[in-house]
Amino acid sequence: MDPLTAYLIVALMMLLNGGVLGLMHRDLSPDVQPSAISWRIGTLLQAGGCILLGVQVYLPPLFVLPLANGMVMLGIAGCWRAVRQFYGRPDSVVVVLPTVFATAGIAWFAGPQPDLAARVVIATLAWSVMLLAAAGTLLQAIRGERARSARVLAGIFGLLAVFMLLRGVYFVFAPPLASSIVDTRSWINALTPMLASVLPVIGTTGFLLLCSDRMRRRWEQAASTDDLTGLANRRTLAAAGALRLRQAREDGVALAVAIVDIDHFKSVNDRFGHEAGDLALQHVAAGLRAACGRHHLLARQGGEEFVAVLTVNDAQTAVAVAEQLRNAVRAVPFRHGGTVLSLTVSIGVATLQPQDRHLDDLLRRADTALYAAKRGGRDRVVAAGTG
Repeated sequence: MDPLTAYLIVALMMLLNGGVLGLMHRDLSPDVQPSAISWRIGTLLQAGGCILLGVQVYLPPLFVLPLANGMVMLGIAGCWRAVRQFYGRPDSVVVVLPTVFATAGIAWFAGPQPDLAARVVIATLAWSVMLLAAAGTLLQAIRGERARSARVLAGIFGLLAVFMLLRGVYFVFAPPLASSIVDTRSWINALTPMLASVLPVIGTTGFLLLCSDRMRRRWEQAASTDDLTGLANRRTLAAAGALRLRQAREDGVALAVAIVDIDHFKSVNDRFGHEAGDLALQHVAAGLRAACGRHHLLARQGGEEFVAVLTVNDAQTAVAVAEQLRNAVRAVPFRHGGTVLSLTVSIGVATLQPQDRHLDDLLRRADTALYAAKRGGRDRVVAAGTG
């Protein structure tokens, strides 16, 4: 296939991919739509640049070569910007600087001092800088995560950068007998448009998978967390709690459950309204989360009641951790407007016993201890079996 035909076919593929991404735009979540727009614009710019590169022999070099290369490079910059937007990075002029400098250099070596190898080297450097920067943005953002789609997309960026660097080296040390990149006498000219299509064509698929993974994780999070507090919900408590109980039995270690209830919470709703009540719940949840850390499982069971599954060594330690939870809430007053409220919690604790078969067994005993704490004056911890 001659380079001209290849460039036109590649441009058509890019346009089709940009169109598909546009059709899917409304199905994407609002947080990824801005990055999808940047990616689509980048794809369309690359398509337009490829069309101009394909028909360059029919237009003045000083006009078409800087414009065509500038469009392709600006399209790559758009893909880099899309990745940055996807991970919440702010816009930066750095994204477009390689395109600006490279376009100026190509204009010089297209008009005043024509030099194909110099143009290829300049474009290669600009491409490589942006591609590697985009790959770096992806890898840095997903450090420590599995994120397979992000790694695939980073690999596409990286492999394309490697190819462009090898192409640049080829033009420097083994310059082909060609006057332009659409000259049919050079095999690398036929290969270039095919590989250049990897980012806007295959890369677009990778980007859509990246968006899909983001939305899937959001759905999973929504299904497993409480909307108001961000803590695990009752469904997650049942599953994760049962798993921890089984592991505790297999490992022969202690486990405890603490039920935490906000004292006189109804009065907060009655006096200040449900909005203040919701803020109070978030305030208490934040205090409990900070006191629990990552070692224990904290969940909202419903209303003003929370449950903590405590990985502890013995019943005494379980009570000590429950006291830490109680003190964490008491130590930080809740502020709403000009009102300052000292919220407190009552806590019932149950430690795993040989007769406990399910998590519900511990929850029932902890609930009995919680009622004992309420009857005893509130703002206290009571362990099951201690009255």
